[in-house]
Parts: sequence; C-alpha cells; structure tokens
Amino acid sequence: MSTTPQGIHSLAFRVMRLCNPSFPVDPPFRVDPADLFFGEDMFDDPLLASNLSPLLSTHLSKSTDSSDMSFADRYLLHHPSDAMGFSGLLLLPQSFGAIYLGETFCSYISINNSSSFEVKDIIIKAEIQTERERILLLDTTKSPVGSIRAGGHYHFIVEHDVKELGAYTMVCTALYNDGGERKYLPQFFKFVVANPLSVRTKVRTVKETTYLEACIENQTKSNLYVDQVEFEPAPHWSVTILKADGLLHPADSLTAGEIVKPPILVRSGGGIHNYLYQIKLSSSGSEQVKSKRSNILGKLQITWRTNLGEPGRLQTQQILGIPWSCQEMELQVLEIPSLINLDSPFSLHLKLTNHTEREMGPFEVWLTQNSANEEKFVMINGLQTMVVSQVEAFGSTDFYLNLIATKLGVQRISGIMVFDTIEKRTFDPLPDVEIESNNEAKSKIIANLACVWSVQRRSFDIFYITCGWPPFSSDDPELCHYLLRRG
Repeated sequence: MSTTPQGIHSLAFRVMRLCNPSFPVDPPFRVDPADLFFGEDMFDDPLLASNLSPLLSTHLSKSTDSSDMSFADRYLLHHPSDAMGFSGLLLLPQSFGAIYLGETFCSYISINNSSSFEVKDIIIKAEIQTERERILLLDTTKSPVGSIRAGGHYHFIVEHDVKELGAYTMVCTALYNDGGERKYLPQFFKFVVANPLSVRTKVRTVKETTYLEACIENQTKSNLYVDQVEFEPAPHWSVTILKADGLLHPADSLTAGEIVKPPILVRSGGGIHNYLYQIKLSSSGSEQVKSKRSNILGKLQITWRTNLGEPGRLQTQQILGIPWSCQEMELQVLEIPSLINLDSPFSLHLKLTNHTEREMGPFEVWLTQNSANEEKFVMINGLQTMVVSQVEAFGSTDFYLNLIATKLGVQRISGIMVFDTIEKRTFDPLPDVEIESNNEAKSKIIANLACVWSVQRRSFDIFYITCGWPPFSSDDPELCHYLLRRG
C-alpha cells in the first residue's frame, strides 16, 4: 500500500518485492481411460487384469497419436504426474505477499520520470520505520543521481532483516530539480510483519536436572523445512537433546551415518513438531548460579527454509526456569546410619554449604529445645553445642553430629539450627529427617537368623538357627515384619 502527497511531480516511486517465484498449480480434470469402462475393483482379479492390460494399451496408443489434432485425449492422464497439475512454469509474485518475522525483506525500487523533460540532481533516500526505530537503507546525498531523462527511470535494490513484529513503513523520498524548481517527493509504503512460528515451552525440574519441552507450530500458509532448533544454554549450563531412540545426543551432533542433517517438515496451517532438552548445571558454575539467584536457562535458535529455499531465522527470548530458593548457608544430610539402635549413640553426617561470595563463620550447631506441643525422642549425645569452622566463599564443609534415640520405632530429627557467631544470626533449620530405631537385643538375634521360605497356601515356615539366644516365637509381629521385608 502506497501513499503519495498531493501535488504535481515529475517523478514517482514504484516498489516491487523480490522473492522466489512459485509453481502455478491448476489441477485439471483428467481421468484414466480404464475408469470410464471398469471400476477399480475389476483389477483385483489377476486373470481379468492380465487380459485388460493389452486391450487398454492398444487403445491408448491409438488415442495418443500425434497426428490426431482433435484434442480428444486432452482429459486423459498420460503420466501419473499430470494429476498434480504442474505445468512446468514458474509464476512471479503478483502481490506484495505476506512478510514474516525472521525473513529478509528484499525490494526492487524504481523511480520513474513520467514528464516530458529531464530532471536533474536527484537525491534519493529509502528507510524502514517501525514502532521502535528508523533504519536507513539507501542514501545518495554524497553521490546524487545526475539526471533522469524523460520517460526514463533509475532503480535500486534494498534489503532488511525483519526482526520486529507489527506495522512497518518504507519511506522513499526524492529531492530533485524540476525545470529550475527544487521539489521534494515523499512516498510511503506500508506492510505488516506476522509471526511465522508459535513457540511454546514447558519447564520441569527433577532434583538437579531440568527438562525443557519446546513445541514449534507453523502459522504460515506454506510448508516450512526446519533445518535446526538449537538450544543455546546460559553460562554454567550444559544441554543434551532427548530423542525417541532413548539416547542422549549432544546439542550439536549428527546421528551416526548422517553427513548432512535432513530438515524436518512442519506442515502449513498449524503443523507442529516437539523437541525435548535435558539441561544440567556444570559442577564448576553451580554455586555461582545459585548465589546470583539466576533462573535463566538460555534461548532457542530456529532456522528454516520455505518450499523454494528462502531462509528464515528466529531467536526466542531468554527461557526462564524455576526460581532458585537458595539460602546463604545451606545445611544438608549426606548420610544416615542404616541401623540405629535404641539408647545407642549414632552419627549423622551433615554438610554445610556457603552460597555467598564471602567467607562465613565460624558457626555453632545445636538442637532446639522441645516445644510445648511436641516431645522429642532424638537428642544430641554429649556437648549440646558443636562448633564448625569458617566456610570459604562458594565452599562447603562436612561434619558429624552425635545423636541418640530414646524411643523405638520411626522418630523424627527436627530443629537442628546453625548460628553465625560473627554476624549473630540464625539460619533456617535443617528440614525434618525421619529415622527408625530398633531394639539392640532383637537386632542381634535377627542378624544371626537364616530363613528358609516355603510358600504353600499363603503360609510359610521359618527355621531358626540359634546361636546362644532363645528363639522368638513366629507370632512376634515385629520379627515377622522384619523378616518379610528382608525376604
């Protein structure tokens, strides 16, 4: 769409978009001669099909005689490709067409002199205007066009990589001498840029691994051949592609035996294709990422081509993961003893991590006192306060806390606190941990039992091999439960 201010001008701009031609498709009404006389099910009989083939071939050879000028066979299929409707010609674009984000806009601009006399000293400018910026495409101020004769023209080609959605305006201006009078001609050509692809993402985090699912949807009216959908991870992240074969593929690798990676067809009018990426933090950069509370995973780089090879390229915005809920000092459990006996001390292996950029500590670790509504059956054995040395920036330290269980069964360890003796503040306590305390005497007996199971009618026989201890009755529910779990 062009807009020209009112007034008499000798010059005028003409703009044509340069793009690849297309295949004109005009599906004709053509038939197979056999369908005029026989149904398709007639050829299911091999004997009948063998007798009809010579007859039809003789008929077709006569009807396709080059000396026949009556065009009696113009509706017959002479070749299977005739049904596609391709004439073998290429069609130049008849309109400005749709312009999509990520493509290269290429335009042929011609300035024509429609008057009966020559114009001189023409300064031509062409620029693209968007809602955010103005991009100069051509400027002949330093080297003006000398003259354009009557009926003549001057043409040029401009290109611009389309990086924004929305309304665009291409402004073409000419400043020239018209019979001694200096005239200024502006012309405006407006078009709209649409989004060719819809990219939808889902992020899921399982422990230390993040999974990114990307769905690419084609919103154009033609097929797109996607060359690559590459995920560019943020610093300190690594990425691998998960494919249907169940294997992990590096993001920039080719499948075995492939020299050139074949493109993926995404059909027009809503065709989709899904990609799945596994993203992990590198061991060297995990603490820096957590300390900065950064949840930026990276961005997708998508390249494609149209039916006739016109390229396109898009880059998404930064894809965000689940926000980090990281504390300055983090207390974690590394190991819990597999067997904890009643009234016997045991050691809880802990790790204190510093997520800051400065040295922290020293620290004091203790167990909070019992609350009014809850009685604790796991407590510290020995000194009630343990001193932990300083922890360097982004570093960690391991230590053991001596505890003791005072009641049988599943018990909860809660209220382990960390206190900074320098900054005089307390950090969040360790999340509750459950343990199971056992009777020491019964544990020794069970350790010396050998069980032979005989499953008959949902019953079992237990044979004891005693070693100085009186055998327990098989009716003991706790003992049977333990044997069943170990069985």
